[in-house]
Amino acid sequence: MLNALQVFTTVVVGVMVGVEFSVAFVINRILDALPGDSGQLGRAHGGRMLGAVMPFWYIGSLVLVAVWAVAGWGDRGAGLVVTAGALLIVSVLMSVLLLVPINNRSKTWTAENRPADWKEQGDRWDRYHYVRVAVIIGAFALLVAALV
Repeated sequence: MLNALQVFTTVVVGVMVGVEFSVAFVINRILDALPGDSGQLGRAHGGRMLGAVMPFWYIGSLVLVAVWAVAGWGDRGAGLVVTAGALLIVSVLMSVLLLVPINNRSKTWTAENRPADWKEQGDRWDRYHYVRVAVIIGAFALLVAALV
């Protein structure tokens, strides 16, 4: 049963890393290259869509890692799992304190109502997101290392 939990948790966190990596280095670059307001409107839609899903995914991943840490306490690799959990806590705190406030504003923006500094806010979100992606990649790598 523990093996199934370990694999399931690693897959859930790994897919989350893939989605967030894709947002940072593929989707947002594509949206930024679109003409006119299309990119900003696309980001607003993405903020609404992923903003509804990601809280459950981040918290769910953290819960799965915590269950793994408790169930596997004393096993080889338990320290790696605990450290991965700590990194996921950092990612949740970053999300709540830094990224979500910007996302909550930007997901309602249209060409008619966006603030003058909308690009700067988007750039700030991107910078925070790059750091968050690095943090969750670290957590994922630790989970994979704990498996082997």
